[in-house]
Amino acid sequence: MFFGSNIKLLRKRRGRTQDDTALAMDLKRSTLSGYENGVAQPDITTLVAFSRYFKVSVDTLLSVDLSVLPESQLSQLEKGYDVYITGAQLRVLATTIDSHNRENIELVDEKAKAGYATGYADPEFISVLPVFQLPFLHKERKYRTFQINGDSMLPIPHGSWVTGEYVQNWNLIRDRHAYLIVTRHEGVVFKVVESHLPKEPRLILHSLNPAYEPYEIHVNDIREVWKFINYISAELPEPNREIEMARAIHDLKTQVRAIQVKLDL
Repeated sequence: MFFGSNIKLLRKRRGRTQDDTALAMDLKRSTLSGYENGVAQPDITTLVAFSRYFKVSVDTLLSVDLSVLPESQLSQLEKGYDVYITGAQLRVLATTIDSHNRENIELVDEKAKAGYATGYADPEFISVLPVFQLPFLHKERKYRTFQINGDSMLPIPHGSWVTGEYVQNWNLIRDRHAYLIVTRHEGVVFKVVESHLPKEPRLILHSLNPAYEPYEIHVNDIREVWKFINYISAELPEPNREIEMARAIHDLKTQVRAIQVKLDL
């Protein structure tokens, strides 16, 4: 049971002393110290009180060693996104860290994508992926970069590297925003999402390229969801057709005026 070490960790991450926490929970400091050191055991009422105070379920406080979780998952817990509380499906994310205990951004290229749909939860598979850091991204969130293929998301070109932020609770998916969806049958797809959650267990995936029809996917076919953050490409995006049309009209008007000037002469 990890109750004592967990409440100590959560308390310190909040920057609270034992006196502060004991006062907020109407406990004696010595009682709280006994819980944290494992020399005293709380009753069910006290367990529920700690659960409400830290916004972490009783199950998690008792059975999950929070000290081994990556920063991104701890941050999600502290924001109240405990899967046992929100009702979201439990998802354990395999991840890597650098020598300074900072979470890496793993790079999933076109070759690695072929095995990602089955290896996404395998620490050994994730551990051999290339990694890098982007210093301007949030330190308490988890990111991963995938190489996309095809022209369904033009003007984002084929071969671009798209970085996404891990979404733990799928009920928080924002309608009409872009996401990388790891699916059971199609692998990794990059689409604009129309969410029907939590009322219906499905998403409708749209392409930016109007030549592609939207299609529906059931949540049971989804393995991971990553919110679009940015992309890197060695190519310039396709020209904006509206801008091209405006330039063509401008050139045509210029030519008409030039002809009118010659006729007036």
